[in-house]
Amino acid sequence: MTTYIQTVGLVHEASREAGRRRRRRSEALAGYAFLSPWLIGFVLLTAGPMLASLYLAFTDYDLFGAPTWTGLENFQRLFTDPNYLQAWKVTGSYVLLGTPLKLAAALAVAMLLNTKRRGRGFYRSAFYAPSLIGASVSIAIVWKAMFIDGSIVDRISQFFGAEPGGWVGDPTRTLPMLILLTVWQFGAPMVIFLAGLKQIPTELYEAASMDGAGPVRRFVNITLPMLSPVIFFNLLLETIHAFQIFASAFIISNGTGGPAGSTLFYTLYLYQRGFVDFQMGYAAAMAWALVLVVGAVTALLFRSSRMWVHYSGDAR
Repeated sequence: MTTYIQTVGLVHEASREAGRRRRRRSEALAGYAFLSPWLIGFVLLTAGPMLASLYLAFTDYDLFGAPTWTGLENFQRLFTDPNYLQAWKVTGSYVLLGTPLKLAAALAVAMLLNTKRRGRGFYRSAFYAPSLIGASVSIAIVWKAMFIDGSIVDRISQFFGAEPGGWVGDPTRTLPMLILLTVWQFGAPMVIFLAGLKQIPTELYEAASMDGAGPVRRFVNITLPMLSPVIFFNLLLETIHAFQIFASAFIISNGTGGPAGSTLFYTLYLYQRGFVDFQMGYAAAMAWALVLVVGAVTALLFRSSRMWVHYSGDAR
């Protein structure tokens, strides 16, 4: 009798375990079914094209004939192409100058908007509005019209002693003009900074004020350390975005990268090689070189964050 009961119990437990396995399998299938549109899109629209471009980077391909395998020839050409080096020079200057200035403007405005004053909602919306437009063609056209010869910015510049002729045709002023454009669109990092500032306990500022700390010391010793994770997040995103600038440079230079190569950004030169000269294999090699550089910069930022990013409860 005891053996019979044990056998029945084992059969019942095995049946329940089989039922649990079937439920887990059905739940997994349902999850994969819901994920399938994204998975199909990722394979067809992201992973597939990336693998295809990796193959094309080692070929000679002009979009019209079959690709011919050339090995590392395209990557070797990168180091002997003067325009390629000029594109890195322009892009590097834009990243190193534009990103810190944009973050500084965003943080400064966020701190102003973090105070209690009337009309805060309106000012937040007004400062965020340029970021809603993004790096669109329309805003690039308007920006170009503001800086051409005889424009309002040109007349203001002449009032302060600058040479006439506008900024668009001057190789020394086209890059600053594009940097001003990206700084003007500081709304997205400003909102993130503002959210981070809201999380800093006011008790820290009150205690520092009672100890005699002024605004500068409170900013350096409280605001920056407490806000460092948010600064790191914004720095990472804006650096990656800066490497991808294209639309504004294309519109302002009419797709040429001029004058004198001053707006020949990396993505614009990649476009010229791939879709103007039909050197698609060389353009694919440029694209993968950009991926490697952005990946290296991202890894460097993550590594450096150990020294200056402080998290709540961190014992460092």
